[in-house]
This record gives sequence, C-alpha cells and structure tokens, in this order.
Amino acid sequence: MGDCIFEGLVDGFEAYLKANLGLSEHTLKAYRTDVLDCLVYLQEHGIRALDEITTDDLRAWMGKRSPSHARSSMARGVVAVRRFFAWAYEHGATRSDPASALMTPKIPGVLPVVLSEDQAGQLMDREECDVAADPADPKALRDAAILELLYATGIRVAELVGLDTGDIDFSSRTVKVTGKGDKQRVVPFGLPAAKALETWLEHGRPRVLASRSGKGGVPDDARDALFLGTRGGRLDQRIARRVVHDAAREAGVPDIGPHALRHSAATHLLDGGADLREVQEMLGHSSLKTTQRYTHVSIEQLKSRYRQAFPRA
Repeated sequence: MGDCIFEGLVDGFEAYLKANLGLSEHTLKAYRTDVLDCLVYLQEHGIRALDEITTDDLRAWMGKRSPSHARSSMARGVVAVRRFFAWAYEHGATRSDPASALMTPKIPGVLPVVLSEDQAGQLMDREECDVAADPADPKALRDAAILELLYATGIRVAELVGLDTGDIDFSSRTVKVTGKGDKQRVVPFGLPAAKALETWLEHGRPRVLASRSGKGGVPDDARDALFLGTRGGRLDQRIARRVVHDAAREAGVPDIGPHALRHSAATHLLDGGADLREVQEMLGHSSLKTTQRYTHVSIEQLKSRYRQAFPRA
C-alpha cells in the first residue's frame, strides 16, 4: 500500500476507536487497513481532499475490491469506511459525509461447521491415547489440555494463548478469560478438562521450564503463561491451530480448527438443553443474534438425525 496523504487523519480515527469503542487490536488493525486501502485508491485517482470525495467515488472503490474480497471482508470494509467518514464529519475534517449512503453487502447465512458429539468424543479419545502412549511427553500433555479446554469452554484461540496459570481455578472449575475489547468473563469447565490441565501443569509444563534452564530461561512475558511452546515462550496462535488440525487428522474426523471446536461446544450445549443466554455469556458474544446461529445448526442436525431414523421422511 503506497503512502497516503490522509494518514494523519487515519491515525486520529484509530486513536478515537481505541479510546471510545474498546475494539480489539485485530479489529483496529483491520479497520485501519480498510480505510487506508480506500483512501489510497481515491488518492491514486486524483483526490487530494476529503471534501472532494463523493458517494460514487466510494462505490467505485467497493467495485474494485469486490472480485478479490469475501463478502464478510467487504462488509467489514464498508463499516470501517462509514465509521471513518462519520468521525471525520463530526470532527470537522469534512463538510459532508459521502459514506452515509453506502449499503453494507449482505452476508449469506452460512452455518458454522461443527463436529457431531460422537466425532468430538473420538477427537478427545484420540488425544488421551497419545498421552497414554507417552505420559512423559510434555507436548502430548499440553496438546491434550488445549483440546479439552477449547471444547469444554468454547473460548477463542486468542483467548486460549492469553491465559495465565492464575486464571485457572480448580476449586470451582472455572477459567477467567479476557476476550474482545479486554472484557473479562468466567467460564466453567468439566472434569476431563480439569484432569488434562492438572496433568499438564504438574508434569508437562515443569519439564518445558526445566528444559530451558541454561538456555536463556523463559521470556518475561511467558513466565505466567498457561500454555508454553516447546522453546519456553508463550504458545503462539498458529501452533494452537496446528494442534487442533493435526489432532483432527489423526482422529479421522473432519478437518477443523479451534473456531470449529468453539462452534461445536456451543451447539452441543444447546442440544443438551442449555439456555441461549447462558451460551451467549459463556462464548462472550455481545449480541444474542450471534449466538442464535447455533440454534440453526442444532435444527439442521435434528433434521439430519430425523432423516436417518425415518428413511421415508
């Protein structure tokens, strides 16, 4: 992306978002990228001031992005640009708001991918077999604890790698999670996750720490980390995703990542009779509408089971 003459304004917009909306760093970065992409495109087409920009100019930018961007990315980009111009107008950086008439692209209602309860059990059983095969292997102990905790709580992978040892309360079997916008919530977990975590903390994590003695030790930001990489640093999101994908392949279940385990946890809770608002609280959704997607999944699974049980249905 080339230099942008409007970058100072984008800096101000980003600072406003950070101070007032409590957005995550990932969302802030995405908004900044989208707004700069738009403004650089307009600059390359002769725009030198915000007041010169028209709604048609913004639609031309949207048209340029459409072929190479997913619907969800397009929708986020439009939201970012609309927010930027609303902010610029309110702060006197432009005399009008050309983005106010932009329509957000409609995103198709794609149901999230989930494992069946049998497949989830197969995934967890496979990981227990790996631990049983080599109970002294800290990586196997860590990976088992990761899978059990992800499925038991439905937390996001970014939330998982951000956990510290002090966030786990074994007496109440709960974990304190810091989610999007630094919002904290307390999420319960069951006995299988508790056992896997205890085994990792008692036998796996100390071995990783011991292996780092004489090799520079553990980085300061990882001293309290619940999950560690093999080199002693705080576990990276990329590695956590690989753990899930590798385990799914070895267990012979559909290829999934951490987010699909989150979807699976939510769906199985609802199938088991959990209240929708309880699941919303557990997942850290700000909107109940987001959680309601999982009721659709449950209905689809019910239909599938019905068709299997009643061939003439």
